[in-house]
Amino acid sequence: MEMEKFVINGGKPLTGEIEISGMKNSAVAIIFGTILTEDKCIIENLPDISDVADSLAILASIGAKIKRVGKTTYEIDTRKIKPGSSPYELVRKMRASYYILGAELGRFGKAHAAYPGGCDFGTRPIDQHIKGFEALGSKIDVESAYIDVDATEHGLTGANIYMDCVTVGATINIMLAACRAKGITVIDNAAREPHVVDLANFLNASGANITGAGTDVIKIKGVEKLHGVTYAVIPDMIEAGTFMVAAAATGGNCLITNIIPKHVESISAKLIEMGVDVEEFDDSIRISRNGPLNKISVKTLPYPGFPTDMNPQMCVLMCLANGVSTLSEGVWDNRFRYVEELKLMGAKIKVDGKLAVIEGGTVFSAAPVKAVDLRAGAAMIIAGLVANGRTEIENIYHIQRGYENIAEKLRGAGADIKLVTVIDDSDTMPIAN
Repeated sequence: MEMEKFVINGGKPLTGEIEISGMKNSAVAIIFGTILTEDKCIIENLPDISDVADSLAILASIGAKIKRVGKTTYEIDTRKIKPGSSPYELVRKMRASYYILGAELGRFGKAHAAYPGGCDFGTRPIDQHIKGFEALGSKIDVESAYIDVDATEHGLTGANIYMDCVTVGATINIMLAACRAKGITVIDNAAREPHVVDLANFLNASGANITGAGTDVIKIKGVEKLHGVTYAVIPDMIEAGTFMVAAAATGGNCLITNIIPKHVESISAKLIEMGVDVEEFDDSIRISRNGPLNKISVKTLPYPGFPTDMNPQMCVLMCLANGVSTLSEGVWDNRFRYVEELKLMGAKIKVDGKLAVIEGGTVFSAAPVKAVDLRAGAAMIIAGLVANGRTEIENIYHIQRGYENIAEKLRGAGADIKLVTVIDDSDTMPIAN
């Protein structure tokens, strides 16, 4: 049996340029959003990651015609899709597959799909999605491993929906469902993340009428029909943040290109507080560090706060700082599972619920570790880049869900990292990446 892993020889500062790919979280939402158009769409700047491949595979499985027309560009034709036919195994591979519910519901008035999968951060309910669908006039049947949503009796009707908590997934799903509903839908306490705005911009370009995306009140005036469009996905702020932290951790000097600096302001602010030099340009940002890192306190929050998806990467940087830092998780219940892996490399971290206390001054030692989820995997890579010796990271399929050619990009900035395949747990053969 073959298994892929990353092998890193650490101790080399990152220098040069790293170009950021399209945003994972935008890409998957927009791919499912094409269902609503009943037309051909050209989607540009799609990252070459497994979550995008799986999303496209789900659409193909229900009858969409998918054609690659450029390095990062796909033509998606959803005119002849068959609702309710998505395969269980594909839907279970990723969390964002639940967007098929909102998209099918918006177009056909009904939807049927398996419960979504993805990274496990403890309880990740979809109750706010269901609340929104019900408010729009749907009947919900949650039977074992499947979800059925049906509004065919009376049709979808706009409603005022207050989100009990800020949730990106439910905000997006309700937007998708409400686009073609009768009347006006108002989502109050909506998520404000850039990918919510990106999806709204895509839908509006397709003929939808959505205002307020990027604020906590989104208004959607239903329209009868959407049409095809050519649209480019925004750059990935979490990929950018990951490389920003990697450059700081290795004491490097890196220009991160193809980004929207405003989206990473919360990350930049914390790096500056730690003593890292941050220089902003129109669509790039330079990260450099020569001196020591200051201790810091960080709490993850919904956008525009410090992103939960940067929790593990930031923890690695805190391990290198002088003094004791604290990292408080304000979004998920079980984000700190990666800590045990960092401890194998010498980190001194105490976790109490949603709070981690990090003793600085760590000298990371190379060790065999595993990626327990997507962003935890990125943190293991950063620790490996800093560590003395050879670090091997397993379960990298998590990392490949959200980072396009991460080894190749890091090598371009001077890192010694290889993607290898292990055969029968003994023989190791490098693979071109």
